[in-house]
Amino acid sequence: MATTLPTHPLRTPADLDRLMDAIGDARVVLLGEASHGTHEYYTWRTAISKRLIQEKGFHFIAVEGDWPDCFDVNAAIKQDEVQYGSAARLLQTFNRWPTWMWGNWEIAALVDWLHGHNRRQPLEQRVGFYGLDVYSLWESLQAVLRYAEQQGDGAMSAARKAFHCFEPYSDDPQEYARAIAFVSESCQDEVTAMLKTLRQQAQERQPANLSEHEQLFAAEQNALVAVNAERYYRAMLKGGGASWNVRDRHMMETLTRLLGLHGPDSKAIIWEHNTHIGDARYTDMRRDDMVNVGQLTREQLGRENVFSVGFGSYQGSVIAGREWGAPFETMTVPTARRNSWENQLHSQLNGDNALLLSEELRQQSGLKDSIGHRAIGVVYRPEFEQFGNYVPSIIPERYDAFLFIDKTRALHPLGTEAQANTPPDLYPWGE
Repeated sequence: MATTLPTHPLRTPADLDRLMDAIGDARVVLLGEASHGTHEYYTWRTAISKRLIQEKGFHFIAVEGDWPDCFDVNAAIKQDEVQYGSAARLLQTFNRWPTWMWGNWEIAALVDWLHGHNRRQPLEQRVGFYGLDVYSLWESLQAVLRYAEQQGDGAMSAARKAFHCFEPYSDDPQEYARAIAFVSESCQDEVTAMLKTLRQQAQERQPANLSEHEQLFAAEQNALVAVNAERYYRAMLKGGGASWNVRDRHMMETLTRLLGLHGPDSKAIIWEHNTHIGDARYTDMRRDDMVNVGQLTREQLGRENVFSVGFGSYQGSVIAGREWGAPFETMTVPTARRNSWENQLHSQLNGDNALLLSEELRQQSGLKDSIGHRAIGVVYRPEFEQFGNYVPSIIPERYDAFLFIDKTRALHPLGTEAQANTPPDLYPWGE
């Protein structure tokens, strides 16, 4: 790996000009991260997102977060005046472990910027903020029930049946998964009927305004979350990549729905971990028949309409937990493993940051084979990193561009107290 790679300096947002040119007219831009707790990944994604919104007219940001919590943020940033007190207070809605992923000061700064940007735009042009994930089973069921009761229509009966079906499991989806492992009965029919009812009503109803239209969309989306979350927890019983695929297919379905909501010319910015946005076909995930959003967007929208940006670093610090559900800690990220992608970049750049474009990297014959590429999840144990945390990847095919930050700092959490129940840890990188 002695090949000298083509790189471009990365110091300020002005250095993103080459990236903006490479993105061109892409409809969906996927912005990754090599961990869920690194300051620079969030701030550089923010810098890219601002330019995409201001210069290329992107319509919304969709993140690896729960739909109900993110929709609260979406509603708040579209108001004319600040009605949420402060961004930090608003982000306390993210109280499911790992709370720091979206409850942090870096996102608070983005929220303030989005609100300031939006208040200068007409309502129909205001930028949205949405969650793509599937974990919020109980919260989404409650949201559908509240919506149906407000409407006082036929959806109320279906929502109550679905809600009551899950009640014996004390709002713990893992308890539900354990229970159906031993019986044939599940809540699949109830949540499917609820979604069907809401979709029928959506076709019949004519929303009076844009806000009402989005509320109707949100209710249907919460029903879809319930359907796919139920599938996700049943898939846990099968092991392997089954539940991962349910989750990423749900995120892709949500993205497709959001693009439809915003119209045929809509453009989306996606914030997710590299393991979701970097095309799975160019990693060892393919061996286990696992798909991800990066692969699905290219397949369904066309590769020319999708641009994915990976991130990585050589060393630094990170926010993570030592086990699933544990309190977050600031941890040291050791220097990257020998012969890894990050180690090669550090050796060449002598500690500088850089932007790399895959169109240029593909000219390098040495990059047609897989190379270890670091992935840190919400669960991390630095002392064991040399034995894991690296995803074999064909970098120029997995991503369309790569941002390398030689030394990174830990994210700045708000310190929101996590609620008791958390989604299960199924994957070695703690994703």
